[in-house]
Amino acid sequence: MRGKNHTRYKPNVWVLAGLTLLLLVAIGVSCLFGAVDFSWREILHSQIFWQLRLPRVLMSALVGAVLSVCGAAYQSIFRNPLTDPYVLGVSSGASLGASVAILLGLEAWLWGVGGMALVAALLTVLLIYRIASLGNRMHTTTLLLTGVCLTLLISALISFLMVLNQEKMDSIIFWTMGSFGSSSWADVAVMAPVALVGIGVVLWYSRDLNLLLAGSEAAQSMGIDVERVKRILLLFTTLMVAFAVSSCGVIGFVGLIVPHAVRLVAGPDNRRVVPYSLLCGAIFVLVCDTLARTLLRPSELPVGSLTSLVGAPLFIYLLYKNKRRF
Repeated sequence: MRGKNHTRYKPNVWVLAGLTLLLLVAIGVSCLFGAVDFSWREILHSQIFWQLRLPRVLMSALVGAVLSVCGAAYQSIFRNPLTDPYVLGVSSGASLGASVAILLGLEAWLWGVGGMALVAALLTVLLIYRIASLGNRMHTTTLLLTGVCLTLLISALISFLMVLNQEKMDSIIFWTMGSFGSSSWADVAVMAPVALVGIGVVLWYSRDLNLLLAGSEAAQSMGIDVERVKRILLLFTTLMVAFAVSSCGVIGFVGLIVPHAVRLVAGPDNRRVVPYSLLCGAIFVLVCDTLARTLLRPSELPVGSLTSLVGAPLFIYLLYKNKRRF
C-alpha cells in the first residue's frame, strides 16, 4: 500500500504556466508550417488544417508527452538515468510486428500496420516479463538485461526479413525511423485516453517513484508495496509506449534526454520531473516534427531521425557536464 503520510506536492505554478504557454505557442506555430503555407485566416477554413495538420500536431504532442513521462518513470524504477522507454523491447517488438504487416501488404488496412505493431509490442514485453520471472522472484536488473537481449534478437530477425524482402526494405526502414505523416483523428482518439490514464497513474505514483530511487528496501520500510507499485507502473507505461510506437513508429531519444535534462534543472523529485517532462517532451517532439515537415519540403524527413540528431549530441554534452553525478 502507499504510505499513509503521503503529502500533496505541487510543482512551481509559474514554471508550469510558462511551459504550458510555450506548448500552446508551439502548437499554433506548428499548425502554420508544412508543404503548403497558410495565413491564420486561410488555415481555419482549410480542410488540410482540420483533417491533416491539426491531428498530426496533436498526435506529436501526445507522443512526446507520453515518451517523456515514461522515460522519467523508467529511470526511477530501474534507478538508472540512462534508461529509456524502449528498454523492455517495446520498440523492437512493435518494429517486428510492423515489418510483418508491411510484408503481408496490410498498409491499406485501417490500423493494419499499427495493430500488428501494438500486438507484437505487448507480446514482446509479456515474453520478457515471463522470462525474467522464471525460477525466482523477478528483479529489475534481470528484467532490464532480458529486455536488452531480446531486443537484439528481434533486431536481427528484422534485418533478416529485410534482406529476404528487399523490395519492402524502404517501407520498413521509414516506419522504424518514426513519422506522424499518417496521423489521423482516429489515432488521436485512441492515443488521447491512453495517455490521459497512463500519465495520471504515473503522476499519482510520483512520490513512490522518489522512494524507489532510494532502493527497494528503503521504499519498503516507508510503507510502499514495492513489487505492486513496480508492476502497476510498468503495466501503464508499457501500454502508453506500445500505443505510441504502434501509431507513429520509433521516436528515439525523447524518453531519454527530456526527463534527464529536466532532472538536472529541476532536481530529482519526480513530483516536479514528471509534469515538467510531460510539457517539455510535447514541445520537443512538436519542434522536431515541424522541422521534419519544413526543412526539405515538399519532401519530409523521418521525425525520429531528427530527435536522434538533436538528442544524441545534447545527451553526450549533458553527460560530460554532469559526469560526477553518475
